[in-house]
Amino acid sequence: MKAIAKGRLAGAVLVAATAVFAAMNASAAWPERPVRIVVPWAPGGSTDINTRILAADLNKQFKQQVIVENRAGAGSIVGLQFTSQLPPDGYNYLINSTGYGFLINKKSNVDLVNTFTSVAMIGVADSALVVNPYLPVTTVKELIALAKKRPGELLYSSSGIGGFPHMNTELFKMMAGINLVHVPFKGGGPAIADTAAGFTQLQIGSVPTVIGQVRANRLRAIAVGGPKRNPALPGLPTISESGVPGYESQIWFGVFAPKKTNPDNMHKAINAALDNPEVVKRLNEQGTEVQKMTTEAFAKYMVSEQEKWAKVIKIANITGD
Repeated sequence: MKAIAKGRLAGAVLVAATAVFAAMNASAAWPERPVRIVVPWAPGGSTDINTRILAADLNKQFKQQVIVENRAGAGSIVGLQFTSQLPPDGYNYLINSTGYGFLINKKSNVDLVNTFTSVAMIGVADSALVVNPYLPVTTVKELIALAKKRPGELLYSSSGIGGFPHMNTELFKMMAGINLVHVPFKGGGPAIADTAAGFTQLQIGSVPTVIGQVRANRLRAIAVGGPKRNPALPGLPTISESGVPGYESQIWFGVFAPKKTNPDNMHKAINAALDNPEVVKRLNEQGTEVQKMTTEAFAKYMVSEQEKWAKVIKIANITGD
């Protein structure tokens, strides 16, 4: 009987050890299959551009395919709702940016703080005020004067309701005392293309979204929305120093996952990418400044950002119209 008991004990120990070893191997092997990153905006915008820069580096790190999937609509709500329903298995992620349509649409049932696990901060970028070259303005003061002369006639494009350009411009309207008409799209790419084509006249979008059109002379940049002048658009004054004192707006970019996902593996991989000088160079060229954070610090930052923009929405009376 003692021999049988010892045999059973040894067998149990072996099974337990095998399970631990298998778990360690599984963890060490991540990822063992393709990783999906959802972008809740259309191709061509700043979030999409930055995601694809990072995905190229992650492909090399993982030796697995990183699939970037655009799920645009409703000011990012479509993509957020889709990603929130994916398994929290370490193979499904979301890269998002400043966009708070879900705070405007109370029926969205998602938000970045309670619905997702905060994984990693990528960086920030300034906003930039750009106009179609045929609009007869070259400064912020000239734009404000024209808008006051033609109230409700100038159209501005945005990436969608609650998206970064929407929030920026509504804040700008409030502080400048002007009336501009909102034309929302499903992402920054389609929105900025519309302004370059002249169907809408202006946008206050992120530098990574607008900079290609500015460099191609299809848009005229007249000011940046950051706290200081931006090296990616040299010579441009800030909106604050150009006629709207105190105006300041920057966009953040970050990585999220469905709730209950362990963030550690992807956090390490994103930070490794952000330590790559070539990745940093490419992000900088697009106007994005890398800012790394711990997962805990990033989660706290998301709470403060959501609270800040909820106040802006209330004060500026931003609606879904």
